[in-house]
Amino acid sequence: MERFTIEEINLMCIYDTGTRSGLIAALTDTLGYLQADEAELRTLAESVISRLNAMTDAEYAQLMPSLIPDYGETEG
Repeated sequence: MERFTIEEINLMCIYDTGTRSGLIAALTDTLGYLQADEAELRTLAESVISRLNAMTDAEYAQLMPSLIPDYGETEG
C-alpha cells in the first residue's frame, strides 16, 4: 500500500510521537511556526495530516513499525 510518499514518511518519522493523534497534533503545531518561505514544508505537512486523518489508529499502528527500522537489532 503506497499511502505515503518518501518525503511524507520522512516527515512522519521526524515528528512521530508514537500515536496517530499525537503525530497529527505535532504536525499541526508545527504549521503555526512555518514562515512564508516554507510553503513546500507546509504543503507536505498538510498532506500528511490529511492522510493521517483518513486512517484509523489500527491502520496507523500496523503501518508505523514497517516505516521505522529497529536499530536495536544488529547482525553479528
